[in-house]
Amino acid sequence: MSGGGRRQQQYTSTPSEFDEKIVQINRVSKKTKGGNKIGFSALTVVGDRKGRVGVGLGKAPDVSSAIRKGVSYAKKHFVSVPMVKGTIPFRVDVKLGAAKVMLKPAPPGSGIIAGGAVRSVVSAAGIQDISSKILGTENQLSNVYATLEALRRLSEQAKKKQDRINGSKKA
Repeated sequence: MSGGGRRQQQYTSTPSEFDEKIVQINRVSKKTKGGNKIGFSALTVVGDRKGRVGVGLGKAPDVSSAIRKGVSYAKKHFVSVPMVKGTIPFRVDVKLGAAKVMLKPAPPGSGIIAGGAVRSVVSAAGIQDISSKILGTENQLSNVYATLEALRRLSEQAKKKQDRINGSKKA
């Protein structure tokens, strides 16, 4: 059987407290002296639906190993997301490379209004109501990383705001 047969393997996940989503599986080929070397890269998003989310890119000769590596990396690099009544506290705009992502809070009951790449990251974090827009590129990898950066900046700004509030109460 050729290298194409390996692609058909099914990834079986073990039940855990984390929500694992596979955003993209990419087949990559490298030309070598002995022929073509085929591998796979898997972009995975892992979240606990309680305000923590991570993204991982795993690369391996077969799909299941690539997914396992991606999930492992994502679990080691969690970002905590501040939430207020199921949404984010304020609007945030991020440009990372060619990807531009805008996230803004939405009223309760409006749901997740987002494209595929942003939706997977935001729902894994546990945000129920959010409105977003992806501008710039359609590359899912770039958009996922830009969304994660937006959530990271959101938590940093929320922490600064909380420090200012706590600082003024002490005075």
